[in-house]
Amino acid sequence: MKPSRIPFLLVAILVWPGLSNAFGQPYTPADGDIFFQSLARSPLGAVIEGSTHSSYSHCGVLYNVNGRWFIYEAIGPVKATRLKHWIQQGKGGRCDVFRLKEKYREKIPHFIAAIKTYMGRPYDILYDFDDEKIYCSELIFKAFRTVYGEDLGEIVTLGELDWKPYEEFIRDIDPTLPLERKMITPKHLSAAQQLEPVYQSIPVEAGNALENKRVP
Repeated sequence: MKPSRIPFLLVAILVWPGLSNAFGQPYTPADGDIFFQSLARSPLGAVIEGSTHSSYSHCGVLYNVNGRWFIYEAIGPVKATRLKHWIQQGKGGRCDVFRLKEKYREKIPHFIAAIKTYMGRPYDILYDFDDEKIYCSELIFKAFRTVYGEDLGEIVTLGELDWKPYEEFIRDIDPTLPLERKMITPKHLSAAQQLEPVYQSIPVEAGNALENKRVP
């Protein structure tokens, strides 16, 4: 065995399944967990992060099928992506995880079912709040509102964001520069009072372990 492999293997043995979050508590994946990441090699992602002063440009919802973990996401059409592949598309293969607070967890199966109703919808590059097309944080926001009758996070307008450094990019998408357009950004979704952080900066190796961990 090469010496350089020993530290990683020791970490893998010690950490899984007791992955520790930023608060020193173990993280166990659960249906309905909301994953946030910074998309790698994405000009649009850079604009989202810069205009919101956040490291989040994408998000999705975790669920399991026959013990395998997937993420529902709106990136292109709304689809299910294997967790390990989802994590790998983020910068450094890292992401943060939030969970609905205890009072909301009983309805998580309904929350997942509401997300499924959007499967196949195309991506909304204009960030409108209609249902014809949809973007990542809008998918989660609307599914939550359908089930719980509450807003998950704060709706903001483009004009409230730090849009000026990205005006040329925005005008290339929509020449009207719609500063009054309402939207829910990944940053504002993550700050929702209904959520609590449960894990920070999951690396690729741990993501692969989670993805392969079968659920009873």
